[in-house]
Amino acid sequence: MEPKWLEWAKQLQSIAQAGLTYSKDKYDIERFEMIRNISVEMLSQQTKMDNNVIKELFANETGYATPKVDVRAVVFKDNKILMVKEDVENVWALPGGWGDIGLSPSEVAVKEVQEESGFEVKATKLIGVMDKKFHPHPSSAYHVYKFFIQCEIIGGKAETGIETSAVDFFAENELPPLSVARNTESQIQLAFKHLHNPQQPVYLD
Repeated sequence: MEPKWLEWAKQLQSIAQAGLTYSKDKYDIERFEMIRNISVEMLSQQTKMDNNVIKELFANETGYATPKVDVRAVVFKDNKILMVKEDVENVWALPGGWGDIGLSPSEVAVKEVQEESGFEVKATKLIGVMDKKFHPHPSSAYHVYKFFIQCEIIGGKAETGIETSAVDFFAENELPPLSVARNTESQIQLAFKHLHNPQQPVYLD
């Protein structure tokens, strides 16, 4: 579970963002700006990051605040799961990334697999929709929903992309060092459960 201070900071940011979106009174707008600044200061105090950096990453959005969506593709071949090595952390993850405006979750999964691994796939099944805060990921300033979508290879070949340095398939008991910000061992295990039992129900939360 994420620390309470982070939960409070995100709630304050959400309240402030909604207030700045819908308020017309200049005094209310001023108060919501103060609330947003408090949320930034809370994060800055706990993370030791500069206020301006936090504002750019955390408090720069407009409109009603909603969770961000991360889409991960689950692709199997010969009972092994497809993973890519991320350039930034030099550890392994399921192909995926933030949801794109104009694309469905399935389309995002297909696009990310092609861009990060070189394989052409088609989406076949939703495995799970998970709230990141309920799983053993590092704490995040964003509230994130994670979609895990199973896909089938229909073409292409293993090729790295601009954000990846390696592409490989791994057996269930031979997983590489994972990017736990992107996927956890328990989530990979859930994917294998769907491989072994296609009737496995969709996981929620």
